[in-house]
Amino acid sequence: MGTRAPTGRQPPMDESALADPNVIPLCNLRPGQVGCIAGIVGYPAQPQSRRLRDLGFLPGTRVCLLRRAPLQDPAVFALRGYQMALRRCESECVMVRIESPADPESRKLVARSNGAA
Repeated sequence: MGTRAPTGRQPPMDESALADPNVIPLCNLRPGQVGCIAGIVGYPAQPQSRRLRDLGFLPGTRVCLLRRAPLQDPAVFALRGYQMALRRCESECVMVRIESPADPESRKLVARSNGAA
């Protein structure tokens, strides 16, 4: 029998997504680049992964890297209408699929993050 995730919970990340060349760790985005969260490595086993999901880092969520600190750590990301600073060790377990800069939803996220209407 196959195992299913309990109702209301997302299943762990599909390992086949890691083979996709467009799926990279969140920490590898460039400033202004948008990605769509593919999953979180280590969920649900690691508490850090669970906390990231509780903060809104859910599969299908668009996220944009706004800026990095002078020494490259931490980085500030925009998602779901708010900004979140994450250290590299936290952001490297979030896998994102790179979005096209021409995608209208990606442009909206970047514009909202930069304070435009």
